[in-house]
Amino acid sequence: MKLRTFALTALLLSSPAFVFAAKEKPAAHAETGIDWYKGDVDAAFSYAKKHHKPLFLYWGAVWCPPCNQVKATVFNRQGFIDRSRFFVPVHIDGDSPNAQKLGARFKVRGYPTMILFSPDGSEITRLPGEVDSERYLQVLELGMNAGHSVKDTLRVALADGSKLTADDWRLLAYYSWDTDEQQMLSAKELPATLQKLAAACPPGDTATHLALSALVAAAAATPENAPVIDKGASTALLMKVLGDARVARDNTDIVTSYSGKIVALVTEPKSEARTQLINTWNIALERLADDSTLSKADRLGAVDGKVALARLIQPEGPLAAALLQEVKQRVAVADQATTDAYERQSVISNAADVLADADLIDESDVLLKAELKRSHSPYYFMTDLAINAKKRGDTKTALDWYEQAYGAAKGPATRLQWGSTYLGGLLELTPDDEKRIEKTANSIISELGDTQNAFYERNRRVLEKLGHKFVVWNTLGQHEAVFQKVHQQLNGVCAKLPDNDSQRAACLGVLAPTKS
Repeated sequence: MKLRTFALTALLLSSPAFVFAAKEKPAAHAETGIDWYKGDVDAAFSYAKKHHKPLFLYWGAVWCPPCNQVKATVFNRQGFIDRSRFFVPVHIDGDSPNAQKLGARFKVRGYPTMILFSPDGSEITRLPGEVDSERYLQVLELGMNAGHSVKDTLRVALADGSKLTADDWRLLAYYSWDTDEQQMLSAKELPATLQKLAAACPPGDTATHLALSALVAAAAATPENAPVIDKGASTALLMKVLGDARVARDNTDIVTSYSGKIVALVTEPKSEARTQLINTWNIALERLADDSTLSKADRLGAVDGKVALARLIQPEGPLAAALLQEVKQRVAVADQATTDAYERQSVISNAADVLADADLIDESDVLLKAELKRSHSPYYFMTDLAINAKKRGDTKTALDWYEQAYGAAKGPATRLQWGSTYLGGLLELTPDDEKRIEKTANSIISELGDTQNAFYERNRRVLEKLGHKFVVWNTLGQHEAVFQKVHQQLNGVCAKLPDNDSQRAACLGVLAPTKS
């Protein structure tokens, strides 16, 4: 499978077999130049199969900062818009009536998840939302030209990597492991498997990206799943990557987002190796923060990377005055320069996080409060304000913001998530306020009873986590009366679900005791 130029791809895909027949095309909605199909997903797959067109599935939410980042930096690119003419673009909003059931069907949970399917409906690959637009378009084109799925490619790579082409390796390296939902590899297998792939891949940029991805997975692994890391070799690789401006730029997502975690993984505290790696990493981050070809969100990510490195050296207390001043200045510039509503949802989220990570909580609050008047999803930022208040130890203000966020949230899945966050905050911060806890739980369950397909996929996971917190809250039976009232109300919702519906078991399991 050789890399084809877009010109060749366009020539192939513009043949009669790939041209839409207007009278047969499913109803769609034009948005940012893309003819997104938002109706019956099965009809879209049928259309794709009949007309030999790939299908591009985008699963997202209005409030989600990474989703808005993709809209602002990828979906609005002419290159993506042009390519969208040659596949069937399907948008599933997580709050639409059948979204959570479709989420279970396609094994999608995190926002955003983007999947490319072949015309016959089989999954080809999942696209990484964290890479820049140029890399995204390259991966998309590789997927459109692929003769087999990434799952098949992985199987061959682990058996005999010499049978893969350079393009096979690239598609594998830039697969979205973050949104795989353990379809190809379990969380336990991922770190060691990425190590094997990096070792098997021919030397070059693709092998480097796989090796860096393996370090990310290792840094996130639980102790029992963590692979053995050659710290010396890993440090040498990182020094080489960070010292090459082009290679560091090509791996911006990893360099900016995982600086502290990877340095902590491969070096010892207060060692010379750590000092040298941090110094080199900071230089690379400074270049990325100044790189005008990167998105504003990515450039702020580079600043946050510097904060993470500084916290390795100084875990507590105020950071260096020069770094704090840089954080303030770069946030102010990004705030002033970002006018697009989609982009602001991502940029301001990143900016507020950078300020909070640097312990500039007051400045973070000012930024967030100003955005409440501008954002199309202000409830998202209300939650950040609650988190900031919690960091200060201001329980009342934290819970007030959680409550306001729940009240302002829109859409069934979103309201469930924000309601669960609020209730979780109550259980943690004011566990003896049974009246407020019961009232909030009653509100959430009442809405569940009125929501179609309420116990599928992402919703189910949210409820499982909330249910665990609720069970722990009553571990000693100290809140038994309230617990039983809430349990009884939930059982009433479960009882209305058909016996053969998988949602019934999910519903009944929400407040079941945790198995030891």
